[in-house]
Amino acid sequence: MSVFIWEGKSSNGKVLRGEMQAANSQAVFNALRAQRITPNVKKIKQKNVGMQKEIIIPGFAPKTKVKDIVIFTRQFATMIDAGLPIVQGLDVLARGHDNPAMRKVLSSVKEHVQNGGTLAEGMAKHPKSFDELYTSMIAAGETGGILDIILERLAAHMEKSDKLRRQVKTAMIYPAVVFAAAFLVTSVLLIWVIPTFAEVFTSFGAALPAPTRFVIALSNFMVANGLVLFAALIAFFWMMRRFVKTDRGKQVLHPLSLKLPVLGDLVRKVAIARFTRTLGTMISSGVPILDALLICGKTAGNKVVEREISHVRASISEGKPIAEPLMDSVIFPPMVVQMINVGETTGALDAMLNKVADFYDDEVDNAVNALKQLIEPIMILILGTIVGGLVIAMYLPIFKLGSVI
Repeated sequence: MSVFIWEGKSSNGKVLRGEMQAANSQAVFNALRAQRITPNVKKIKQKNVGMQKEIIIPGFAPKTKVKDIVIFTRQFATMIDAGLPIVQGLDVLARGHDNPAMRKVLSSVKEHVQNGGTLAEGMAKHPKSFDELYTSMIAAGETGGILDIILERLAAHMEKSDKLRRQVKTAMIYPAVVFAAAFLVTSVLLIWVIPTFAEVFTSFGAALPAPTRFVIALSNFMVANGLVLFAALIAFFWMMRRFVKTDRGKQVLHPLSLKLPVLGDLVRKVAIARFTRTLGTMISSGVPILDALLICGKTAGNKVVEREISHVRASISEGKPIAEPLMDSVIFPPMVVQMINVGETTGALDAMLNKVADFYDDEVDNAVNALKQLIEPIMILILGTIVGGLVIAMYLPIFKLGSVI
């Protein structure tokens, strides 16, 4: 069977477009008519044939984004709550989506459900769009007959997780931009400005101050080896990026990230907020706690947290309460452990976990704001010291110009 691109009009005159798997164009025509869509015969064409061939540049292929998944989840929840069949809801959302990657994913899920599979199984075939947390909760929703409620919880969970991620990213962008600006300004001064001053000072024929000689030597080195240094810097960042993604890199860097003077506290708070939010959402959705902890470990984002969650899971499987292994944790503070213990004792663990998550969301907000206020003067001081030091070093001979003459 081939994939056909089609266009038609609904009963209310709205133009609809989409893709369909069929034996031929006539089969597409008949299927659309059965769905009360008036097809445009001229616009029913086989995909990836002739001018319809999809050209994808490596690295620039469209991808599904968190925002796409959140919007889909909200819309799908509304449709399911209104009593719309799953297949029809997926078909409407696939046809109406602007992102080609999302259209393709939803069409694939729709076909899987149409052929008798479950929604969770269809989504599990696209792990880059629907992670294990998502598919596990969908499976729980299908089993319990509360799919619309689960979708609403998923959308809320993803929105809060995305907000958390954006807060941390925002906190990191500022120092990165300032460091990049400092590097650029310093490079320009050393490669183009200082050599001009050096020629003038050399013509004086007098001994230059030590700071000036050091800056001129550094400038000469940069001019002679600038391209090599730039290539080495690019290679270093590329290798570090690759190393961070490896299991070995995570084992080395994740423990270090928790020990950093200021950032370590932020990383810990983000980990606690993410763990409690994810576990609370999954338990309230009916996912067994051992399965929920397994998924929480995989989505923790930090190897240290993942190991601690693994220990908690092992203890629970032996019949121990969840709070007991957390008492010796280096990640979870006593207050969190006590609240989890109270929630477990009273049978309201999911509600207590969500309260802890809300509290630590606010803590992350405060930590990010404090970090911004701390970083700003430090960055200005570093930038001013570097640039000011270069300028002063080059003006020292001018201050002594009278005695040289």
